[in-house]
Amino acid sequence: MPARVEDQKDVPKAALMSYKKEQDKLTDDLRRQARQAYYASVSFMDAQTGRVLAALDRLGLRDNTIVVFTSDHGYHLGEHGLWQKQSLFEESTRVPLIVAGPGVTKPGVAVSPVGLIDLYPTLAGLCGVKTPVNLQGQNLAPTLQDVSVEGRGWALTQVVRGGGFKRFGASPSVGDNVHRFFGYSLRTDRWRYTEWDEGKEGRELYDHKADTKEITNLADDPSEAAVVAELSAKLHEAVKASFPADGKTPELRPEMWAPNLTNP
Repeated sequence: MPARVEDQKDVPKAALMSYKKEQDKLTDDLRRQARQAYYASVSFMDAQTGRVLAALDRLGLRDNTIVVFTSDHGYHLGEHGLWQKQSLFEESTRVPLIVAGPGVTKPGVAVSPVGLIDLYPTLAGLCGVKTPVNLQGQNLAPTLQDVSVEGRGWALTQVVRGGGFKRFGASPSVGDNVHRFFGYSLRTDRWRYTEWDEGKEGRELYDHKADTKEITNLADDPSEAAVVAELSAKLHEAVKASFPADGKTPELRPEMWAPNLTNP
């Protein structure tokens, strides 16, 4: 039997499209091995980080170096019946973000959501480098100096799915007449709200105060209608603010999906 879970029943189909048929062949032993390999990779990276920090100390550069530990995405290990990445669930969208060095006054933990798009303005701010006025990211230097200082209070994530729709200004062309649509997810301190193809392919709402594993989709719960309306408006505003001035996203071309090629 394929590795499925009960919480998939109230989830839009688009949310599970990263599922791969190869997963049906996973035995319990292979799943254990895969999880073991993942945690071994985490331990390996922890050791390599230690080597970098030791080198900075040895060279006398620690007090003049900003160190950032992060990742480009999270990773599913069977949660929601998924493995690897390319989802809008917490397992795939959440990444570590640890910053140390000049400008970080004392150790602390900030819990307000931020995004990788904030790294450039933050590093520029810590280094005293002037940045363009139209940056989408926020400078997190004030938070690094005082963790009680909150930023915008949300993080936006997107993925592309297959389909036949053209909304949110998305170009439908990828390869030979293959159409795609976007999924966008807004994460606040308490909520995760997701829309697939502007809601046409489904919506998701999870209350992280009571449901940190994102098991129960509350998007169609009448008692949460006001929350859905508020977060939907905020999500649409955030997405449209990320578009070029003409309101259209660049065309999605096949070469943009090849990491070893330079985008034109």
